[in-house]
Amino acid sequence: MDSEYPEAVVGAFIINSERKLLLITSDKWKGLLTVPGGHVEVGETMKEALKREIREEVGLEIEEIYDPPDVQDAIFPPEFWKKKHFIFIDFMCKCKEGNVKADGVEVKDYLWADPREALNMNLGTFTRVSLERYLKAGAFAKLSQR
Repeated sequence: MDSEYPEAVVGAFIINSERKLLLITSDKWKGLLTVPGGHVEVGETMKEALKREIREEVGLEIEEIYDPPDVQDAIFPPEFWKKKHFIFIDFMCKCKEGNVKADGVEVKDYLWADPREALNMNLGTFTRVSLERYLKAGAFAKLSQR
């Protein structure tokens, strides 16, 4: 364990113009499907971190970020490659049109999926929980109406 304190991490549930959700694979999450994101740096807001991480990991620009975020405790998740304590802050957002450019380091591969169909995929635990919450709240339908 590198830190003696929990680490704040943001994630992006990115929806494109076809109402598809961006899912990625990362070696850090043992090949499970998850969403892009990363650590909030000192002096950075959560939304600034979200935009930076998405730009770095998948080469997309976030167009709109919707509140409220979904928040979860991730205390020593077994599917993560090392022992860590995270506080996940996941946001629903839209991206500007563009092609995903996986960085090849954090993000190995990606796919766009229908949010409901994604529930039948090999999702990471925390991604699944947030996705279920967003679906139950009707967030994807509300997002597409904007």
